[in-house]
This record gives sequence, C-alpha cells and structure tokens, in this order.
Amino acid sequence: MSSDFDSLERSLEQHIPEDELREVKRILYGKELQKLEIPSAAQSIADSKDFEINGYRFGAQFETLRPPRIVRVGIVQNKIVLPTTECLNAQRSALHYRIADIISAAAAANVNILCLQETWHMPFAFCTREKMPWCQFAETIKEGPTVRFCQELAKHYNMVIVSPILERDETHGDVIWNTAVVISNSGKVLGISRKNHIPRVGDFNESTYYNEGNTGHRVFQTQWGKIAVAICYERHHPQSWMMYGINGAEIVFNPSATVGGLSEPLWGIEARNAAIANSYFTCAINRVGTEYFPNEFTSGDGQAAHKDLGHFYGSSYVAAPDGSRTPGLSRIRDGLLVTEMDLNLCRQVKDHWGFRMTQRLDVYADAITNALRPDYQPPVFGEPSD
Repeated sequence: MSSDFDSLERSLEQHIPEDELREVKRILYGKELQKLEIPSAAQSIADSKDFEINGYRFGAQFETLRPPRIVRVGIVQNKIVLPTTECLNAQRSALHYRIADIISAAAAANVNILCLQETWHMPFAFCTREKMPWCQFAETIKEGPTVRFCQELAKHYNMVIVSPILERDETHGDVIWNTAVVISNSGKVLGISRKNHIPRVGDFNESTYYNEGNTGHRVFQTQWGKIAVAICYERHHPQSWMMYGINGAEIVFNPSATVGGLSEPLWGIEARNAAIANSYFTCAINRVGTEYFPNEFTSGDGQAAHKDLGHFYGSSYVAAPDGSRTPGLSRIRDGLLVTEMDLNLCRQVKDHWGFRMTQRLDVYADAITNALRPDYQPPVFGEPSD
C-alpha cells in the first residue's frame, strides 16, 4: 500500500466533505495559502514530461518603511531514471536530462532559487556498503560533470541552484563527503555545505562512505536572500537548525533521502517545527520511488537480506515561520513545488513571538559547556535521605 498511496492531501480531498475539509486543512497546515498560478508554459512541460507541479504563495503584512522581499523558490523530488544495473555514465546522464526538463519548468514558473534532493545525481546506494561501483559517482567541485551541468543551467536561467552531490575531495586525500554545492545565478559556485550529522540507523550505512561534515553552519548571501542547507539527517537535530538561524538564514533547505518505514511520521513535523522555532522558511525535500540494487545486503538488525532500502515517499513541502505550510507533493511521482514568499515575514514573526529575544543562548552555552566536561554531573535533585 505504501508505495501506491499517492498523498495524504489527495486522500483527505477524496474522503472528507468539502464543508469540513477547509477546517481540517487549517488544523493540519495552518492558515490557508493562496494558490500560485502556474504559467501555461511550465504546466505544459510538466504534462509532457510527466511530473507534478504545484504552487503556493506565503504573504506578509504590508510595511510602510520596508518594501516586500519577494522570492520564488522551487524544490524538486524525483525517482532515478534507469535501473542501478545500467552503466554509471548512462544512469547519471539520464538524471541530468530529467532534471534539465524539471528546471526548465521552474524557469518558466519564474523560480529564483531552486534546490534538488540529496545526492540527486545517483541512486542512494549507501545502504549496500559496497564501495564499487558507487564511489565512482563522487565528483570534485571544480571539475565534476554534475557541478558544471548545474552551473550552466544556473547562468542560463538566472537562477540560484542548490545541488547536493557526492563530493570527491582530491585536496585532502580523495576522501568523500555528502555535500550541497550552492551555485549563484551568475553560474559561479558560492560555496559548499557538508552534511553535519550522519545516520547510523537501519539500512542507512552512510558512515561506510563519509564522515560528518567540517563546514559548520554556513549561510549564503544570494541576490534574493540568505539561504542555508541542512542535509537530510540534520533535520533530527534541533541544535543544527538553530545554528543556521543564529547565522542569519532566511530560507533553509533540507534535501533528503528517507523511507516510509523509518521516518514518515516525523516528516511533516521536523522541518515545520524548525521554521517556527527559528523564524525562517524551511524546504523539506525527499526523493521518490524504490531503488533496487544488484546484490542483497543486510544491516545487522535481524532483517532478512534484501535488495532495496524501502520506498522513498516524496511528500516534499515548504513551511513558513508563522507555522503555515504547503501541502506535500505526491508520495509516488516526480514533482516540482513552487512557492512565492515574502521574506519580510521572518522579521515580522520574530517581533510577534519574541523567540529570539527570549532565547537565552547564554544560559544554554554555559550549560552545554559544563555538560561536555568529563566530570559532569547532571543537576538532578530528589528527596533527601534521612
């Protein structure tokens, strides 16, 4: 059922009476968002290339001393195109062609900043623990074909593109990183952000390939605002989300690859909660489909040997600092979600809720410093003994 169930939103629309549906959506998703009209050219591309396209608008209150700061953001979810048994170059090229089509639709929809899913240029093979052939997908920032591909598209469409890849670091011993490359609308690389937290759960055997990143919590100034990238497993760590906010991010992308049996009940909560707690926009992106590998694998968890990680359930969405969020994209189809947001909402929510003013970072800094000491004793108090 999981890999056939299209989306929670579609099920609600099919089974809840119309007069109740608006109230249900208000409770689930916050204030009702205005639908964004998708240009006919973009819709035509989506129809002919068989992917979903939806759009929504996040507004902000009018300010007399500050103009609106409008940006259109696109997030992309997709399946792999060819089986994992095909030659690697063919697999990567097929994904390049697929993404080129989707980005052309994003450009037709006037997207300014676009983010792709985690390691989008390859199957998510880290469950296998096999070094060959999958490590061959790793590429350098300066010469990598996927980086160059995205640079060309970014310059051609005047669009900032966040491209999460498997990085080969030739400068430091050919080690591999899970990295997001942030490319300016000029086509130049603004910088990179490496995955801060690596999962060690179930079939997610990623520490076989790469370690925790060493780039910290970088924020990138673009023409349309300050953005950051919290890759996949970082969404489970509130402290990581917090640091991007402290460093000034206004939009934080969370490109991911996660499966229904593991994380789906958490999916709609974590990025949305981060948007609320840190007064910025969050974009949760997940790949789609089930990827089968040539050889069976196990992960020491008592499960029978198998050839797939599970169903990647898509459901990509965007959340705002006021707690509102878009419906998710499909659980089973490729898709492009376009959102128009007024970044003035970030400061307006800070003023309204006062989360930053009441944050007490000094208290937590001292407490965490103490907790890291070898002789630390938690301040737990109980009834004194006689």
